[in-house]
Amino acid sequence: MDRSPPHPDVSEFDLQKVLEALVDPVRRSIVTQLAAAGQDIACGAFDISVSKSTATHHFKVLREAGLIRQHYVGTSRMNTLRRAEMNGAFPGLLDALTTQRRAGHRGH
Repeated sequence: MDRSPPHPDVSEFDLQKVLEALVDPVRRSIVTQLAAAGQDIACGAFDISVSKSTATHHFKVLREAGLIRQHYVGTSRMNTLRRAEMNGAFPGLLDALTTQRRAGHRGH
């Protein structure tokens, strides 16, 4: 039996939903940590300062927007950034989000 939660198909990606998911700083942090890691990360291994129930909500919003894919390895729920699928639907969006933080803010 597959315990993985449902994920939207690429054809169901909605830019509004993706942008709304990325507005929250905790969710942006999850996405940037996944991008930097370059590998799957268990829900409990992220550096986020929220309760477990709040974190669960954030992961659900990201999953429902199509930004992450979740699956189980043993008892750990693992998270994968859907970079290739997002780049196909919204070219450059994830790259802009994940490189902006490293580049820092450039003032005028």
